[in-house]
Amino acid sequence: MPTPKPEILAAFEAAKGFMPVREGLALYEAAVAAGALGLPLLEVGTYCGRSTILLADAAREAGVAAITVDHHRGSEEQQPGWEYHDPTVVDPEVGLMDTLPAFRRTLHRAGLEDHVIAIVGRSPQVAAAWGGPLGFVFIDGGHTDEHATGDYEGWTPHLAQGGTLVIHDVFPDPADGGQAPYRIYLRALASGDFEELSATDSLRVLRRR
Repeated sequence: MPTPKPEILAAFEAAKGFMPVREGLALYEAAVAAGALGLPLLEVGTYCGRSTILLADAAREAGVAAITVDHHRGSEEQQPGWEYHDPTVVDPEVGLMDTLPAFRRTLHRAGLEDHVIAIVGRSPQVAAAWGGPLGFVFIDGGHTDEHATGDYEGWTPHLAQGGTLVIHDVFPDPADGGQAPYRIYLRALASGDFEELSATDSLRVLRRR
C-alpha cells in the first residue's frame, strides 16, 4: 500500500482541516492508483488544503495535475454560529469566510504550490465549464442534498472509464452525521456505473466500470 513520505504526512497533519489520518491514507492510496490513468486528479471542497496536500503529492508522483475547486466562503456547517466555524478564517474587511489565504499558506509550507491548480468558484458552474476527462474525483464539498447532488451530477460525467470516485463523510447512521454524502454514494452504486473498492471510516472509494 503506497504511503506518503514522512514530510508530506507531517504537513497533512499540521494543516487546518477535518480529515483524520486513517481516511487521509486511504485517500492517498486511491489517488496514487488513479494517477496511473495519466489524467488529472480533482477535488471538490478545498477548505484550507489539508487533503489537497495528499492529492498534490500523488499527482506529482504520477506526473499529472491536482485540481481543487472551492468558492472559499465555507460550507453551511462552517458559518458563524455553527459547529465547525473558525473565526480565524473570516475576512475582517468583508465579514465573510475566506479560506483561500490559509489554503495558499498550506501549499507553500508543504512545497506543493507548483503541483496544484486551484479554481475559485462554485462547483456546479466550474463543472459545467469543464471540458476534459478526469482520472479521479473526490467529493468533499457542501453537505446539503443540493450541494452534494450538484457535485455528483456535475463531476461524475467527466470521470473516465476506470476512473476513481471518492466520497467523504458517508454516514449510514444519521446519528453520526448528515446524510447527503451517503445518498450520493447509494446513488452511485445503484447506477450500476460504479463498483466499491474500499471503505475506511467515512471515506468510500469507487471505480467507474
